[in-house]
Amino acid sequence: MKLKICGMKNENNILNVAKLNPDYMGFIFYKNSPRYFKSVIPELPKNIKKIGVFVDATFDYITGIVNKHNLQGVQLHGNESPELCKQLQDSNCTVIKVFSIKNTFNFNSLEPYEDVCDYYLFDTKGKQPGGNGFTFDWSVLKKYSSIKPFFLSGGIGPHELDNLLSFLKRPEAIFCHALDLNSKFETNLGLKNTDKLKAFKDQLIANNYDV
Repeated sequence: MKLKICGMKNENNILNVAKLNPDYMGFIFYKNSPRYFKSVIPELPKNIKKIGVFVDATFDYITGIVNKHNLQGVQLHGNESPELCKQLQDSNCTVIKVFSIKNTFNFNSLEPYEDVCDYYLFDTKGKQPGGNGFTFDWSVLKKYSSIKPFFLSGGIGPHELDNLLSFLKRPEAIFCHALDLNSKFETNLGLKNTDKLKAFKDQLIANNYDV
């Protein structure tokens, strides 16, 4: 099980979260987001992959940001086409394509993206493209028809730990590659509580998840 900490903003906080050794750290490059990142990413350990989050951005804008910040991957939260995903893959980016779920989802809509992205990310459908702070009905994933690994996102926090552990034991979680953590661990927008994150990670480890 991998961990991704997303919505980072503050340099000192970024460095403190990096000490927890997450697999991924996410930086939002969507100007309408309250967690929009417009600073410089500090030097991070090589094993932490830096992921840029975008919403309906152009290929040139995305690749410009990737090159500027030396990102290892992109997370696409909008209505990005399979063609754009393929372009980004061909430019040596790891591509995470996001799909929003509430109570139902048509998994046939994933088919055009099967060969042009590396991971899916399932988030909660809400007013914003992401960061809505609540979970979706994970039982919807019983109908997941792909074998592509996915990130589980949307309102995951300490209070959901028991439900999360139960979900991870079920067959529909077999392709769950990573947990995406954000708003439920914040003391302020973009500012993560490292004690809460460490406690959450320790609980996963105590339940035999190698995070």
